[in-house]
This record gives sequence, structure tokens and C-alpha cells, in this order.
Amino acid sequence: MNAALGARILVIDDEPQIRKLLKVTLQAHQYDHYECADGEEGITQASVVHPDLIILDLGLPGISGMDVLHRIREWSQVPIIVLTAKDQEADKIAALDAGADDYVTKPFGMGELVARIRVALRHVAKTTDEPILRFGSLVIDLALRQVELDGEQVKLTPTEYEMLKVLASNAGKIITQRQLLQQVWGAHHHESDSHYLRVYVGHLRKKLKEDPTRPSYIQTEPGIGYRFLLPAE
Repeated sequence: MNAALGARILVIDDEPQIRKLLKVTLQAHQYDHYECADGEEGITQASVVHPDLIILDLGLPGISGMDVLHRIREWSQVPIIVLTAKDQEADKIAALDAGADDYVTKPFGMGELVARIRVALRHVAKTTDEPILRFGSLVIDLALRQVELDGEQVKLTPTEYEMLKVLASNAGKIITQRQLLQQVWGAHHHESDSHYLRVYVGHLRKKLKEDPTRPSYIQTEPGIGYRFLLPAE
């Protein structure tokens, strides 16, 4: 799928002005646009339209946006970008932990939203059963558990490798601290162990020859988690 053309995008938002703005913008970028104003209809449309991406407002009347997110995630892994007027980290983390791929806080710039859409669609396009992940000069062989940078093998500890695998396998998505801790260290770890993440991310950045102030691979989402960056188009 060409992430720039023809993707089906479903907008679930109860504000007519927002829906109108999104319709104009999405159609201008040659996306196929669908919309609805409440959660129940949104769930129905998601099952009928089979969108390539959903833009979901959390502040819906009736069934909440979080409930819609939970319901859709019971049967679909379609990328979901949450729109929220709530700017508290806890609200964003709750949405991401529930299965959202990204979030944009209202009021938002359309350029930022379109960029997030492109990244989410590119992530889907890259998702295959191929055991080798390539990000420019960085190559991760999931079958052999080997990592190469600029043609040279990068020696990682088992924990460093697991962290890199989780992040790179979800390139473009925000992975919360809780998700990363549970996937790398197990379900018994929780946010109070987040210092582990800072230490191991620091190790990874050093081994990937990355400047943390200008990341090429691992971007910190302050207070929330980390995002593995897709190469620039």
C-alpha cells in the first residue's frame, strides 16, 4: 500500500467543525475519508469499512473513546491515532496502553496530524513476516538475533537486544514505559522500575552511535515512553 495514496481513513469525532476540517485535509492528501459522530457508529463503521487507519476522539458522547478503542482492539490491529483535548500524561499513557498507536492533542496542527498518519501507515506497510528489519544502515536479523550497523556486528546483551527488538518491531509507534518493561522484563515489572529503561536506552544509543540530542533511532517521549524512528522518506 502506498501510504500517500488511497488509504481509507475513518474519523470518529462528535465535533462537526473537526470532522469538516479533517475531511478537507484528508481528501486534499488523496486519502479516502469516512466519518461518524459517535462511538457505537464508529465501531460499526470500523467493521464495515475496514479502514487502513482510524482517527479517534476520546471525548465522545455515550460510549467513550476509550471504550471504542478497547472494543476495536478485541478484533482489529488497525492503526488508531487518538485525538484528545486531555493533555495529561496519564490520559495519553492509558490510551497507548489500551492499544492506540499515537496521539495528537487538541488543538492540533494539520501538518503534524498528516505526518503522524504517514508514519502509522508506513509502519503497517513495513509489517511483514520477514525476519530481517532494515533501517538504513541498521539491520536487525530476528531469526539469528544479530544486529549490524554500517556492515559491522553490534554486540548487545540479551536485555539490550530484547529492548531493541520490541522498539524496532513497532517502529513509528510510541511504546509506553509499562509496555516496554512488561515485554522485556516480564509482567511483574511496573513503572517504578522505569530507571531500568533509561539505563538500557542509554546503552543502546551508545552502541548504535547515536547522539541522544538528535536521535536517528530511539526518540524519547518524555514521561510516556519511547518511539523507534522510521527512516525519512
